[in-house]
Amino acid sequence: MDHKGAAVLFSEMTPRPDFEAEFNVWYDEEHIPLRTACAGFVSACRYKVAETPGYLAVYELTDIGVLGSDAYRAIKDNPSERTQWMLANVTGFTRYLARETSVTAQRAPAVVPLEAPVLYSVFFNVPPAAMADFDAWYEREHVPMLMENPDWLMVRRFEVADGVPQPYTRLALHYLANDAVLSSPERERARGTPWRARLAANSWFKGAYGVFHRHHQRQTPAG
Repeated sequence: MDHKGAAVLFSEMTPRPDFEAEFNVWYDEEHIPLRTACAGFVSACRYKVAETPGYLAVYELTDIGVLGSDAYRAIKDNPSERTQWMLANVTGFTRYLARETSVTAQRAPAVVPLEAPVLYSVFFNVPPAAMADFDAWYEREHVPMLMENPDWLMVRRFEVADGVPQPYTRLALHYLANDAVLSSPERERARGTPWRARLAANSWFKGAYGVFHRHHQRQTPAG
């Protein structure tokens, strides 16, 4: 898939209403272009949380080592005055670096999955002893059942390598044609199986869910 990397940087920020417009200009014209010009950044796409001032950017990376490169450190460690001001004044900050472990996509999707209008994120903090069971359930049962709906365009699963503010270990990004699939019979069935019920009985089985709408065209190193 064009513009997809083997890792992602998942970054949320929330500007105040009085500088939201300026925030968007800064993000689209300065913050993302500086990063996509850096070796190892494949592309970036921005999203907005419905009916809130929260924004998300998902950067596609060749691998998780990109953020440790000299080229990236030079960008991060030498912010402009404008960038310093923005980062000091936004709230709702999250930052997760994750390595892709699997991709499942529809064979003939109506929309290019990576450009889906809706992104649904699911984070879990899975303990090591439960990883194998959790991963098997997600890969062998949960994802196939969700994908029975043709508007469930793609599911990408990740191992979280680093992040704040929560110590998550697993991330799934679901690329959807619309919001309606979140209330679909396929999702209801996928959430009602005995295997999921067994996992859900554990105290750690508390997912953090986010629904985001694509805010801007994907940006690439070529613009």
